[in-house]
Amino acid sequence: MKKSVEMVIAALALGAAASGAIAYQAGRDPAYQGARESGLVGEKADGYLGFVTPPSPAIKALVDDINIKRKAAYSKEALANGATVEEMALRSGCRLIAERTVAGEKYQTPGGQWKTRDAGKPELDSRCP
Repeated sequence: MKKSVEMVIAALALGAAASGAIAYQAGRDPAYQGARESGLVGEKADGYLGFVTPPSPAIKALVDDINIKRKAAYSKEALANGATVEEMALRSGCRLIAERTVAGEKYQTPGGQWKTRDAGKPELDSRCP
């Protein structure tokens, strides 16, 4: 079952990548949403997506594309706010984990372990506001 889900996700990811329609946050595309719901990828405190399990080539391409778009957004925000890219990425990572992950999705703890979000508050980096 998991293998067939990953195959569907991979096919969707390839189609989305080809059309350039990959969103990096809100308005998640089906491949990205499927990868999150399946626990294949999760949010990291550094503001980027990470791989919970070794990715297929399609999932890797999807996540790499999203992370490139995120870095571009963080770079723009950093320039506008007189901050570093890393500072903006960390702030976004805190917000993404705290506000955008939902029960059942994966996130990485400050210690580097992958956890599944439940109804409670997630473990956040001590530098989070």
